[in-house]
Amino acid sequence: MVVLADLVAELKMLRKGRGIFVSRIDERIGPSIREVCDVTAADGPVVIRQKITRWLENLVTELPNDLRVAVLAAFAICPDARMPLYQDRVGWAAKELDRDSRTVRRRVDDGILQLAQLATVRRSSAPRPGRAAEFGWHTGEVRVMLALDRPRPEAVEIRRIVADRDDLTELDLPVTLAAPDAGEFDIDVFYGGTLVDRGMESSARHGFALQLHRPLARGETQEFALHYRLPKRSMPPYFVCVPKRPCGTFDLRIRFDRTMPPQQVWLLRDAFERDVEDPVRSGDPRPVDSSGEVHAVFHNLIPGLTYGVRWD
Repeated sequence: MVVLADLVAELKMLRKGRGIFVSRIDERIGPSIREVCDVTAADGPVVIRQKITRWLENLVTELPNDLRVAVLAAFAICPDARMPLYQDRVGWAAKELDRDSRTVRRRVDDGILQLAQLATVRRSSAPRPGRAAEFGWHTGEVRVMLALDRPRPEAVEIRRIVADRDDLTELDLPVTLAAPDAGEFDIDVFYGGTLVDRGMESSARHGFALQLHRPLARGETQEFALHYRLPKRSMPPYFVCVPKRPCGTFDLRIRFDRTMPPQQVWLLRDAFERDVEDPVRSGDPRPVDSSGEVHAVFHNLIPGLTYGVRWD
């Protein structure tokens, strides 16, 4: 269990010196950061740095802009503030926010406290470890790359799952289409198992299963990759994940047509499924970059809630 005060203290320790770019980051972080960022004993400095960066970038989107700038500078995540000394990064943020350094230090402390509060609340609302065996397996990380700038929308999904019981041989992987009558869609396996088509399980949900090459024991991991080609008419103005099982990280990249980019894009986090099509826009605004791309990362997804991107 993550204790708020411990997490705050560890984050304040991490911001010192080069921040996340400290050479021995594995020695700088404590058990609270390791837990909320899903850092394992097998992770080296590069992976640890990536996990902490993704975790911070995900949570700071819920902070006010001034706290967001201060925190990203404090940990040297902002490219323009990757300076070797914490005091120099504070000075950079002071110029960006047009405030003095003392005020920025207070903003950093406030931001760190709010990040720790968000993390502990999400951790406490996540499914209890004791229920893991009920699911059989859970997702450690899933990365989806969706391309909308081609004749048919295409997506690549790379998923790492963790077995929660012994002798796990098959994964159920249903796919729900918003417009199931829009035409056929194709799904292929790049690696990681053999795909089995179970047919339509409902009017919108197509059932698939992935047969593994060998049985997994409890605690073992398996990575696989899938490639989807969707009918053009089946693509609604959103792409979301509604996990059935616990999910540690959902990393989503969407590439829009640069000649017709969406007017607005929102992130959906801890949302209800009906919010996806609600006429009242909700969620955090997210700009589309010069390549026509949007990138979003979500951590500690709660089964039954919705995570992803919607656009106009």
